[in-house]
Amino acid sequence: MGQTTLRILVFIMMSLSVMPTYAVDRPGRLGLGFSNQLQTDLPAISFKIQRSRSFAFGALVGLSTDDNDGGLGAGVKLYRILFDEPQLNFYTSLLGAFLKENNGPSASDTGFQIDLTFGSEFSFVGLQSLGFTVEFGLSMNKMDDFVIETTAGGLFIAAVHFYL
Repeated sequence: MGQTTLRILVFIMMSLSVMPTYAVDRPGRLGLGFSNQLQTDLPAISFKIQRSRSFAFGALVGLSTDDNDGGLGAGVKLYRILFDEPQLNFYTSLLGAFLKENNGPSASDTGFQIDLTFGSEFSFVGLQSLGFTVEFGLSMNKMDDFVIETTAGGLFIAAVHFYL
């Protein structure tokens, strides 16, 4: 790494370290956004409301009328916030969802999904109304066969919510 690159990195890190940080206060605020957490790979519209500093709940719904790759997914999600830091909180969550997948004009499979995950929701300074979520954990789902698998989401895979 060159001297110029090192100086730029040190300058950026020092600039970020002196920025004021404040804890995000979201109890009672409704978050609307999207999520890709359903096993049917349907993008879902989701909402989340934080009822207190330690508990939140949400729901998600995804729908596609495509005869071959479409389907439906709907679920509810409970969040238990373990601890929070400025611009960030860590939580555990439980998702229960109903799934339906279209496999052709006259064939479809129905099933369920139960996820137990740990995650983090973070915001940037100046953008406290926008929450980005990443999660990892276990998923138990049944469409054709009952499957237990690990799950993990990247930056935009788990969820993004805009808080009103």
